[in-house]
Amino acid sequence: MIPSNGHAPGQPGIAPTWTSSDKDLVGTAMGSSRLWFALGHGIVNEVYYPRIDIPQIRDLGFIVGDGAGFWVEVKRLPGYDFSTPAPGVPLATIVHRHPRFTLTLTVCPDAVRDVLLIDARLDGDPELELHVLLAPHLGGTGQHNRAWATTYRGERVLWAEQGPFGLALTAKTPAGEDAFTAGSAGHVGASDGWQDFHANGRMAWQYDTAGAGNVALMGRLASRATLALGFAATKQAAATLARAALMQPFHVARDAQAAAWSAWHARCGAAAPSPDLPAALRDAWAWSAQVLKTHGDKTFVGAMVASLSIPWGNRGEERGGYHLVWPRDLVESAQALLALGAIDEARAVLGYLVATQNADGHWHQNQWLGGKPYWSGIQLDETAFPVLLAAQLAERGQLDAMNATDCVRRALAFLIRHGPASQQDRWEEDAGLIAFTLGVCIAALVAGASLLPADERILPLAVADWWNARLDDWCAARGTAFGARYGVAAYYVREAPADIVCDDRAMQRALPVKNHSVDPHLAADEQIALDFLQLVRLGLRRADDPLVVDSVKLADALLRTETPAGPVWHRYNGDGYGEHSDGRAFDGTGRGRGWPLLAGERGHYELAAGRDPLPLLQAMCAMSNHGLMPEQVWDAAPVGRFQPGRPTGAAMPLAWTHAEFVKLAASRAAGHPVDRSDAVWGRYRGERPALQCAIWTPAAPLPWLPGGAALWIVLPFPAVLHLGFDDWRAARDLAAEACGLGFFGVRLDADALADHSSIEFTWRDSRDGRWHDARYSMAIRP
Repeated sequence: MIPSNGHAPGQPGIAPTWTSSDKDLVGTAMGSSRLWFALGHGIVNEVYYPRIDIPQIRDLGFIVGDGAGFWVEVKRLPGYDFSTPAPGVPLATIVHRHPRFTLTLTVCPDAVRDVLLIDARLDGDPELELHVLLAPHLGGTGQHNRAWATTYRGERVLWAEQGPFGLALTAKTPAGEDAFTAGSAGHVGASDGWQDFHANGRMAWQYDTAGAGNVALMGRLASRATLALGFAATKQAAATLARAALMQPFHVARDAQAAAWSAWHARCGAAAPSPDLPAALRDAWAWSAQVLKTHGDKTFVGAMVASLSIPWGNRGEERGGYHLVWPRDLVESAQALLALGAIDEARAVLGYLVATQNADGHWHQNQWLGGKPYWSGIQLDETAFPVLLAAQLAERGQLDAMNATDCVRRALAFLIRHGPASQQDRWEEDAGLIAFTLGVCIAALVAGASLLPADERILPLAVADWWNARLDDWCAARGTAFGARYGVAAYYVREAPADIVCDDRAMQRALPVKNHSVDPHLAADEQIALDFLQLVRLGLRRADDPLVVDSVKLADALLRTETPAGPVWHRYNGDGYGEHSDGRAFDGTGRGRGWPLLAGERGHYELAAGRDPLPLLQAMCAMSNHGLMPEQVWDAAPVGRFQPGRPTGAAMPLAWTHAEFVKLAASRAAGHPVDRSDAVWGRYRGERPALQCAIWTPAAPLPWLPGGAALWIVLPFPAVLHLGFDDWRAARDLAAEACGLGFFGVRLDADALADHSSIEFTWRDSRDGRWHDARYSMAIRP
């Protein structure tokens, strides 16, 4: 036997990892406590503190043994019972059963302290003993942690520190006595509690300290105990919080939280949206409301992370982008909160977005809660979505005294200055013109214009009309051999190369497909996605538009997979973001899987087409786990633990998936998409507008001008245009006039262009008097 006491051997331990993203529940206190938790495989997984983006432990689990060689780690038992007081109330009771014992765990956060309470009861063979295992990952890392098994103020405590964070685990019996009878600190993979049982069949080691490194803690408990896991800036402060939380009976805290969550559901009016919704979907509605509420931070109010899970977390320590704020995911969630009736939460999201908007009008691709950017890409839909949120609040009379005008003005200016091509699509992969992104931008220009003074509305509305009139020309392929194989003459592509605005042949060029060891080099007109469905949802196209109908036919043929839970769709053909075919975790390469949220998007199309989307709501529900909806589901033959229609190792829950479920259920009740702007529907009503005025900007220099259309040359600074026709004939200087949002332009009516074959121009910048170093020419087509 290895001697106990003193410092544990094996420093620094094996390389740390996180746990599986396969969760049973995520939760937080309805109160001021700044703690969030996840449950998975019947135990506590990551716990987050003091912000929703900082996980502080890997997991907290249990071993049951008799001290004579028999032992079981409960998370490895084949199954367990899982229950909550009601749908949407994140207070779990978990029952692990074995022929020799039953272990019942009930989990509840303290309402006002940064403490998680776990009530444990071991029944069965009286020779068995209960042991808790705790893996600190303080500060979001398993590196450099230090751990102690000691006493504090006369009672045993397991605690750890790393940097500015400390944790403490204490325990009491129902009689209020210390429930710990032994404790040990160790290095993971060498001297931790699991290795102790593996080597000795019992808790034989009792080391006082471990670290710095990847550490773990173990304690032997009374068969009936309430544990308190506290967090603070130091281990002593964490212990004070934990000890204080144990002063009230566990059932008091649990009953109070159950009542508080029920009251929140009632207060925001989050009842099922229609009386004919089946019971399972009513439950899913309540769980989705809870998941969205839980994903909000309590310091940076209005900020929400993408997921309280770490995709494929058990293969490494990278937290990934899911603990960041993504403006798109955030607004998708806020729109769902609006549909739920959680108006205060939706307004808080807009307040957070206004506070984190960049000076030039755009938002970061993603960021930490405090606004520090993480990745540096620019996605135009992430600038457009906050505008839609502001407009939707205004249309519902819920903007109150919030002044969003300047925010909207700067966002729309950014869209005009940089569009219509986006540096990245919504999947963070390629630059180009994307039907989804362009549709959101057009909708934002129209909806946002209604929030501006009247004299500033003309330009954004004109740009919206121009982009909408040209969208099909830019984003659709026609007469291809690829389409002919499926009996389709024209269809929207996944993404058109950025220079499609200037070069009609760009659609035949290869567009990169990411997440593959070797790029398949598919041409842009051979890549298909469901992104075009957003055009119908936002009111830019009708469901029966022939181009939309044929695109749906092609997308269903290429992207739809049937599972026992229902149909599911891939992001695009050739996607590599998902597990490998043999079930290995995504490691930078893989094979894309089905996304339940895309079933929701497909359901919105069914609604627009006059059909009931109920089967797709049921499919999304059937793909969930205890009410949690995943990012992806397995959509191939069973491999290992992966079963068709069930969650993969990707994120679960994904807040965006829950938002899509809520919005589809609410849209079904309303008879139209609830996230469609009234202003956009009123302007287009699903019809492609006639091309009346082409708009030239430095970001979208046009090579030719459609005959019969006016031309507006728009610059983001004051200038004098030197302009002529038909190879600079009748050249003259025209001062660009202010046209709002910081732009200046020269507008030429269609009559002034009718007798010419080309127009040429350059300009002198009025700010410094210098001439531009390039000249532009546009052919005027009959």
